[in-house]
Amino acid sequence: MGEKMTYAFYVHPKATKIDVKIAVKELYGQEVATVKMAINPAKTRGMRNRVVTKRQRVKKAMVTLKGKKKIDLTKVAKEPKK
Repeated sequence: MGEKMTYAFYVHPKATKIDVKIAVKELYGQEVATVKMAINPAKTRGMRNRVVTKRQRVKKAMVTLKGKKKIDLTKVAKEPKK
């Protein structure tokens, strides 16, 4: 988005900004400038034949990197700790 390198990730509903920042540093080896969080609410939708579908509530993190660095999303720096 513009000159800043911003990436969006779906994250666990209980994840914090600090958790996301540490995870990006560990997995991709990149320094994070800012993390913004957004929660998309659950939605229901009725169909003609009275079938109700639901879209789950999701939490997203928008991560902006320091400088003009990029993340190669196909490669992970190392395996996550379990």
